[in-house]
Amino acid sequence: MEIKEILKTVDHTLLLPASTWSEIKEILDDAMKYETASACIPASFVKRASEYVDGKLAICTVIGFPNGYSTTATKVFETKDAIQNGASEIDMVINIGDVKDGRFDVVEDEIRQIHEACNGHILKVIIETALLTEEEIIKMCEVVTKAGAEFIKTSTGFSTAGATFEHVALMKKHVGEGV
Repeated sequence: MEIKEILKTVDHTLLLPASTWSEIKEILDDAMKYETASACIPASFVKRASEYVDGKLAICTVIGFPNGYSTTATKVFETKDAIQNGASEIDMVINIGDVKDGRFDVVEDEIRQIHEACNGHILKVIIETALLTEEEIIKMCEVVTKAGAEFIKTSTGFSTAGATFEHVALMKKHVGEGV
């Protein structure tokens, strides 16, 4: 695979709390220059970013970020607001507490509601693998597949650890078709 092909699968991301518009524009310019899959930025910048790129780049934002413990209603509102402001992709963080409590039906329902709120736009589900057991990771692969999300992601980058090859391999093995 050539570098250009790899870049088309990368979300160029800036989600630091003190991010400025100048820094966001730099990310957008780089993402357009290198033709990345999208630029993932804080929701507060989505409208300006969408206008700035004028359809030349997919704009992604995060909801329930970084801890995932916002209510489902809040996450649905965030999703609709982001889409209305020009986001074409949503990265949501699951409620880790619900996973730890074995409430997979609640997590699945939340993903379904957010997927519906995406209204045809891409939904990526962040499961924060560093906080989960292997069994929970496997179960979340099944839940995300069943709920209809387009992608599953390992981590926010704001938790105890990021992605590992082992977790990616485990997810690849257990995620269903279409994800």
